[in-house]
Amino acid sequence: MPSDTNLPPAADKTSFSATNARLDTDVRQPMVLPVIEEQALISREVVESGRLRIRKTVQQVEQPVQATLQHDEVQVEHVPVNQFVADDAPLPGSRQEGDVLIVPVLREVVVTRVLLVEELRISKRVVEEEFTSTVQLRQEQIQIERDALTPDSSPNTP
Repeated sequence: MPSDTNLPPAADKTSFSATNARLDTDVRQPMVLPVIEEQALISREVVESGRLRIRKTVQQVEQPVQATLQHDEVQVEHVPVNQFVADDAPLPGSRQEGDVLIVPVLREVVVTRVLLVEELRISKRVVEEEFTSTVQLRQEQIQIERDALTPDSSPNTP
C-alpha cells in the first residue's frame, strides 16, 4: 500500500479519515464538553503546639483584722427596803420596769411576819468595743510556664 507523505508511517488511512471527520467543519454535530470543577475539602486536626506547666503554691500571710464586738454587761444594784409585808397581802414577785428587772429578796423573821429586806435592780446594756487581732490568711499563687513544641518533640513521634 502506498503511504501518504503527510501521514506518519504508523498511521493508516482509516484513522486519518476519522481524524479528518472530527476536524471537518462541514460536519456540524454537537460536541459535548465536560465541565470540571475543583472543590476544596477542609478538615481540622488537633495538633499539640505547646504545653503549659502550672505551679500552685500556698503562702500564709499575717494580716490584722479589726471588728466591732458586742457583749452584754449586767449591772446589779442592791436597794434596801426593810418593810414588812402585810399578813393578808400576796408575796411580791419579780417585775419589769422599763429595762430593769426587779427581784424581791424576802426573809422570814421570828415574829412570823415577812420582811422585805431589799430589792435587786438588774439592768443590762450593750457595750461595743473595738477589737484587733492578727489572723493567718492563706493565699494561692499560680505560675504558668509555656513550653513550645519543637519539631523533634512532637508527641506523635516515638
